[in-house]
Amino acid sequence: MATDWGERFAELVDEHLELPEKGRVLYLGSGTGSHALALQERAGEKIALLGIDENEELLELARAKASAVKDRAEFHRGKLDDLDLPDNEFDCVIGDGSLVSPHRIQRMLGEMVRVAAPNATVALSLPTASSFGEFFSIYWEALHNCGPVDHEQDVEGLITELPTISEVEQEAQQAGLHEIDSWCQIEEFDYDSGEEFLNSPLIADFLMHGWLATLNEGDRKKVSDEIARVINEERHEAEFALTVKATLVVGRKAHAH
Repeated sequence: MATDWGERFAELVDEHLELPEKGRVLYLGSGTGSHALALQERAGEKIALLGIDENEELLELARAKASAVKDRAEFHRGKLDDLDLPDNEFDCVIGDGSLVSPHRIQRMLGEMVRVAAPNATVALSLPTASSFGEFFSIYWEALHNCGPVDHEQDVEGLITELPTISEVEQEAQQAGLHEIDSWCQIEEFDYDSGEEFLNSPLIADFLMHGWLATLNEGDRKKVSDEIARVINEERHEAEFALTVKATLVVGRKAHAH
């Protein structure tokens, strides 16, 4: 999944975020550590990097990578929206919210600002509104065809729960950031069939869990099969493209918490 997904958001960070010359950097949602370690290497020995993730298996991979290259970056387990860290501690805070449920983003951002030192840079990457539109259209059709009662409205909920860029900027300002800026780029993920789409790790292991969460187990199987059928019917031998609006919002913490 790192190549398929995370690198697209990491590119935004690499292009637009300037790391401090020295101090402590916090990376939330560090995953297997590849991007965090690349940032540590880029920043040099005057930076001490701490990666936080909720998945212990990913953290073990990150620690193994750090050990293999004798990197002093540390990787710990923690809740991204409820950090066990002191206020005003880090000179730069980076958050990868690309695999975080949208309803948790505001609290995650608040925690990022809380632990940032005064005048520190805070950067959050995430998918924003108008992402996944191709899938939501097909999902609505599959629900309509399969007949689970009153679930078509769930699609509208999935569409509207993705924040707009201006909403994220507003949340950043309310959390205590100023000098806020943002960048976005449209990323495309292509699949040769409905079955390939449903079986890809990104879809099967993460996104689909949230998308089908309101269905019971029996309906999930029926709807998934119908999603594959609709994709195969509508793509007319072309690839099925899923587009994501990858967004980076960066600001500076104004005052001590």
